[in-house]
Amino acid sequence: MNLQFLNPLRWKKSVLVMLLTAFVIVWFAFIDSYSLKTRWDLNSQKKELRERTETLNTQSEELKTKIEHLNNDAALLEKIAREEYGMRKPGETVYKVKREN
Repeated sequence: MNLQFLNPLRWKKSVLVMLLTAFVIVWFAFIDSYSLKTRWDLNSQKKELRERTETLNTQSEELKTKIEHLNNDAALLEKIAREEYGMRKPGETVYKVKREN
């Protein structure tokens, strides 16, 4: 029985290089902590976080605009205080009306 192919010392150099190359490719593609899958996942998270940041920046600008309007418009501030928080001026009587849907 010829067991020569089981002994790695007797293999051709091209076979050894090919096996080593395959091992390195598999290692870096799937096993390593910086594998291609990990990099793909991190890039996806990075993209989602950038989109979320843009959305939050847009919302922040809208809120700054609303704050500016509230600081400059006393009537709007009074309207919001009355409608949303049920505030009233001294001496006023507030009647709450329930609406049926």
